[in-house]
Amino acid sequence: MNFIERTKMRAKEKKMKIVLPETMDERVLEAASIALKEELADIILIGNKTKVEKKCSHLDLSKAEFIDPQTSNLTEQYTEQLAELRKNKGMTKEEAKRLLTEDYMYFACMLVYNHQADGVVSGACHSTANTLRPSLQIIKTKPGCELVSAFFLMVVPDCPYGEKGTFIFADSGLEQNPDSEKLAAIAKSSAESFELLVEAEPIVAFLSHSTKGSAKHADVDKVVKAVEIAKSKYPEYKMDGELQLDAAIVEEVAKSKAPDSEVAGHANVLIFPDLDAGNIGYKLVQRLAKAEAYGPITQGINAPINDLSRGCSSEDIVGVIAITAVQAQATKK
Repeated sequence: MNFIERTKMRAKEKKMKIVLPETMDERVLEAASIALKEELADIILIGNKTKVEKKCSHLDLSKAEFIDPQTSNLTEQYTEQLAELRKNKGMTKEEAKRLLTEDYMYFACMLVYNHQADGVVSGACHSTANTLRPSLQIIKTKPGCELVSAFFLMVVPDCPYGEKGTFIFADSGLEQNPDSEKLAAIAKSSAESFELLVEAEPIVAFLSHSTKGSAKHADVDKVVKAVEIAKSKYPEYKMDGELQLDAAIVEEVAKSKAPDSEVAGHANVLIFPDLDAGNIGYKLVQRLAKAEAYGPITQGINAPINDLSRGCSSEDIVGVIAITAVQAQATKK
């Protein structure tokens, strides 16, 4: 049983209520129909039921719950709440109502805020900023979490590395150029996410173009400092660096480049030095190795609010729905 099959099985054990606000995108509607058929989650679709069903009459959405912000009796309550939440930023009730009825991500987040839904999946046709802005304004960060970051869960076919070909790549979707403190925090969050989703021990490598001092540069110094911080603050996890990618995952290379490292050659959580590296890295593996890439999955928000790549397929969305459901289950324990 591969990663996504296991995740789907876990999602079915205790069904969560997941909101899909992008009903204007047929991939999202197709994913909703699959998720409902496979009983992965209870699905809430934001939009006008008649218009949506007319657009996708070939899909079975009969078990979905539809909420139209234009007519819902929740809209007035949510308008009051959103205006109150954002009053220090000068938001009026008129502005709050406009956002709730025009930007469905705001309505989706208010459902989660009011415990009427357990998680949100969006981003198929909206930018990461448009997906996460309402999340941070309404649901906010998880208590004790230092920052919000994003990762891709990569499943590489016929791969002897990582956890049977499964990896987390972070940050691959959000934090542009994290400093050492942020890199350490991303590593900790990613280790926790790996434990939850993959159900295996996280082995965390901080990546660089240098391995254990083989190159000198300020970019290397940033990673070295991040490793020091992470090892000091999170000794419960196996973490090491700085490591080149081959030294991080290939045991034979690790033996010559970093023989004293318990992480080198065995890493399954890869911490990239910046967003350029992380984003390019996941797309290279996805396209050239034909890997499944689920994400960007966010970590650090006080509820599971997950982004999608705008190049995603309906099957990718189904996978993220299942992942979001498993994350939501963990918040109920």
